[in-house]
Amino acid sequence: MLPLAPAALLSHCLFEGMKAYRGVDNHIRLFRPMLNMERMHRSANRSSLPLFDKGELLECIKKLVDIDQEWVPYSQEASLYIRPTYIGTEPSLGVSRPGKAMIFVIISPVGPYFATGSFNPVSLLADPAFVRAWKGGVGAYKMGGNYGPTIAVQSEAVRRGCQQVLWLYGEDEQITEVGTMNLFIYWTNKEGEKELVTPPLDGIILPGVTRQSLLDLGRSWGEFKVTERTMDMKELLGALDAGRVLEVFGAGTACVVCPVGSLLYKGKTYQIPTMQNGPDLAKRFYKELTDIQVTV
Repeated sequence: MLPLAPAALLSHCLFEGMKAYRGVDNHIRLFRPMLNMERMHRSANRSSLPLFDKGELLECIKKLVDIDQEWVPYSQEASLYIRPTYIGTEPSLGVSRPGKAMIFVIISPVGPYFATGSFNPVSLLADPAFVRAWKGGVGAYKMGGNYGPTIAVQSEAVRRGCQQVLWLYGEDEQITEVGTMNLFIYWTNKEGEKELVTPPLDGIILPGVTRQSLLDLGRSWGEFKVTERTMDMKELLGALDAGRVLEVFGAGTACVVCPVGSLLYKGKTYQIPTMQNGPDLAKRFYKELTDIQVTV
């Protein structure tokens, strides 16, 4: 148990999510861990927590995984989830910069997000009444306060027969994230080009490690246009109506890639043809990335 004073400044709380994988050669690998350290460092700075040495923390995590390596599953479908956490611990009833803080790391083996052989799509609720993040806020940081308020909205989505939330922002209903994942749309744009689109890192979007990895892969293939730009509901629904949308999927550490099959918006359900199109791109991303995680 963590020894914490009852008045500890727990308003300062942030975390990371990363995984260790046991490869085909039995070697244990972390996937792009410095990206997590850099993001955690940015979150600490935004939270007014004392800054830490990114390289030193990563070395500590590697040592922890090495000591507890038997907790890393002997399976390419499972992994060891790693959650570095950083909290303020100074006893105070005021709202201020903490003089004391604690970093700790939780590890736990986790199974595959999808059952073996399955790649099931999720349904989304898009309701402009709910907002996850806003300009000038902390949506780009992995803070505990960004996640607690979303639970009630997730429950509302389930009540309406959906599995995840498509978060919208602003009067023009910009598309931002899906659940706790970054969002990707693969379509034929108005110029007739195949294009992969994801919202830009404008302060609202969490800069996901998986997000960056998919962008890097897509650009390295050179087979379609890859764009980071703002998209709103009007544009998405227009593209669906015109039959230009090919696949929609989320991306994150937990699932790697998660296909989207339908969207509930203002009482109407819109079918998204992700699964009818394979989904060739989503599955390709999933295979490429999971192969890298256990072999490189």
